[in-house]
Amino acid sequence: MELYLMILFYLCLLFPILHLFHCLPWFSVKGENDKRKVESEKGISILIPCYNEEGIIETSINSMKSLSYKNFEVIYINDGSTDHTFQLLQKHLELEPLLKTPLNCLSSQEVSGTYHSKSYPNITVVNKVNGGKADALNAGIEYSTKELVVTLDADTVLTKQALTAVNEKFEDENVVAAGGMVHVLQTKTADSLRKLSLSKANMLLRVQMLDFIKAFYVTKISLARFQGLAIISGAFGIFKKDLLIEVGGYRSSVGEDIDITLKIQRYISKKKNRKKKVVLISDAISYTELPETWRDLFKQRIRWQKGYMDCFAHFLPFLLKTLFTKSVSFFYIVESFVVAILAAYVTAGVFIYTAITGYSFALVSFVVLYLLYIFLFNLIYTTMAIKQVKRYGFSFEKKDRLRLLMTVLYDIFVHRFVTMYFVMYGSVAYFFNRDWKKVARTGRNYETDVAS
Repeated sequence: MELYLMILFYLCLLFPILHLFHCLPWFSVKGENDKRKVESEKGISILIPCYNEEGIIETSINSMKSLSYKNFEVIYINDGSTDHTFQLLQKHLELEPLLKTPLNCLSSQEVSGTYHSKSYPNITVVNKVNGGKADALNAGIEYSTKELVVTLDADTVLTKQALTAVNEKFEDENVVAAGGMVHVLQTKTADSLRKLSLSKANMLLRVQMLDFIKAFYVTKISLARFQGLAIISGAFGIFKKDLLIEVGGYRSSVGEDIDITLKIQRYISKKKNRKKKVVLISDAISYTELPETWRDLFKQRIRWQKGYMDCFAHFLPFLLKTLFTKSVSFFYIVESFVVAILAAYVTAGVFIYTAITGYSFALVSFVVLYLLYIFLFNLIYTTMAIKQVKRYGFSFEKKDRLRLLMTVLYDIFVHRFVTMYFVMYGSVAYFFNRDWKKVARTGRNYETDVAS
């Protein structure tokens, strides 16, 4: 048993160290930071599915109005909202009916009407029967007219240069899908491309901010270099539209962002498509609202874990077949399943077993070593992640230093164990209840970038 525990321990250590080094500038891959000459603006369709988003929809509209890009359209898909989402869209956009013909390539619930804005001709609203987020995105694709599709959550705010960065990256004809960088909306400042603020964020938001920094600026950058991205965040994803149609659009799932990414990775695994790639665009910056209460954080993280398990089950044949030939399969199974999920149960079991049956020297040594690892390694890991985000041009306000230090300590001693619980609970809950638990919006109207 002791040997097994030590092997698991070193595996848990291996992957974070790997990503921590692989995300550094020295390991950047060919073309990652190239600034390509752009002849023209590619057409971009921004799809924003909305279900009961009255608390954030005005912020979303203001964000879309602030973009400096020219060749884009926005499609809000009202997915059978039961609140005042549609009425607010009518109010702020001055909607009038517009007959639009769908592509008839993807299926979705019935569309009851299409509208366009008198004030902003590039903004359209599709009103439809509720079918879930994946269904709403399929409907949006059906009514889109541009070559690239950007998918956003209703609470996502784009910085004004984000689409320009997308346009540059897709000059590479082999790029078929990409993820943008996502920051926490509650930490956004007027200088949205350089400065973050913790002054209005409670401890729960701050520790989630650390999660996002570690996820996007360490893990995702590393995985993208390995061509191993399994998740293009639903908060900000970019795809070639013809590819979305070719892979059959979105499958109804609690993890539609993982699902569509793995569909695309499976498509790339075919011999004729192996030059195609999924990338991360480090200068395409967005912000998204995060939960401010434990109740909403619990609902969000359990939903994320259910989404992971759903896609694990659905894509298992592909993942196993390509386990040692595609990095996305290796990391999804070995790192995300074996090391993250199974190790969480083993770790909890060891702690419980040690407490109940007695304190053998070997088990106590393992527990002490594990706790020491949690403290020392995570302190180093989080500190380097903060350095990494600074390397990409972001910094915190000077008055936030103490807040940041307290957040790092809270992350190490509390949040890590809470996250472990979310993983364990969500993995089991998937087999009993696959409902989507919606997170409440704060109702706050956020400042967006000013159009130039």
